[in-house]
Amino acid sequence: MRVVLQRVKEASVTVDGEMVARIGHGVLLLAGFLKGDDASVADLLARKIAALRIFEDAEGRTNRGFEETGGEVLAVSQFTLAADTSRGRRPSFENALEADAARALFAHFAAALEALLGKPVARGVFAASMQVALINDGPFTLVLEQLPAGK
Repeated sequence: MRVVLQRVKEASVTVDGEMVARIGHGVLLLAGFLKGDDASVADLLARKIAALRIFEDAEGRTNRGFEETGGEVLAVSQFTLAADTSRGRRPSFENALEADAARALFAHFAAALEALLGKPVARGVFAASMQVALINDGPFTLVLEQLPAGK
């Protein structure tokens, strides 16, 4: 599983001209699921993200977490994070988890974050053509990856 985390001042998702999700200060998570990913992988990354100290304190250091800041979360499934670009000019998506399994794992991941943070996680629409807008705060971007056990 791969997650691109962007700290944002605000972010939103629009589908077919209708805004379906919006957050203020917090993080935008772009989540990609790979073959072999399961609930244990999603749980590990959810715990990691919920515990991160990625928000600035009074001295401008990244020293505060979600609990201290009230940061919000917008999660968007993005299968292109599973792309292999090692050969040729066209990305291969052979490593992407099958759509039905990825849909279920995305729902599990978002629910795990909700439970850990004690608040709702805004979500994009799985498999939709989405327009994602954000104002990156910093910019501050992390790439997180968790492989299934044994890989």
